[in-house]
Amino acid sequence: MFKFTSSEVRDLIIAFIVISLCFAIANAGRDMNAVLNLLPMIMVGVGAGFILHELGHKFVSMKYGYWAEFKLWPQGLLFALVTSFFGFVFAAPGAVYTYANYMTDDINGKISIAGPIVNIILALIFLAISVAIYPSAFYSETSVLIFIVCSLGYSINSFLAAFNLLPIGNLDGSKVLRWNFGIWIVVMAIAAIMTFMSMSMGVENIVRLIIGF
Repeated sequence: MFKFTSSEVRDLIIAFIVISLCFAIANAGRDMNAVLNLLPMIMVGVGAGFILHELGHKFVSMKYGYWAEFKLWPQGLLFALVTSFFGFVFAAPGAVYTYANYMTDDINGKISIAGPIVNIILALIFLAISVAIYPSAFYSETSVLIFIVCSLGYSINSFLAAFNLLPIGNLDGSKVLRWNFGIWIVVMAIAAIMTFMSMSMGVENIVRLIIGF
């Protein structure tokens, strides 16, 4: 059964708020008015991306019969906040800990890849909405707002996928790589290309390319 402890809910909420603030700072710079204006829109992408990423790990862990719980990493949150002032977010506010006496690399890899795959799927959903809403954004302020939110959602989720797939430390990429190099390289390539396109072209240009504007 999918259960949460009160401390887990608390940690998820704290991490969500702080990571949202970090991405707002990274995107808006040190202009606090711009940060506060951007924060609600950022929270949609981070809310979907961060929370569902962690729930992806938790769901697969519990599917295999393990107890899994998200725990906050205060040092990671502080580091994320510091790096955000330099235009980059080291997004490691905590992790889902799976409690098991023994776990194979196969199972650990499948649990680990669940989060980045959720981010890739979410990024593509945000991109699809952006494509659908773009033509009406020329005459509707509501459509403009939705487009901005979805653009941020695509950028944040593609970044979260690529970042977490890095094969360093306790990030998901290390565990996926130990499980299956082929799967890691394919998923990492997809996430990296999506992130590169977001950073180099911008989401609007990606949308215009898709619909032929």
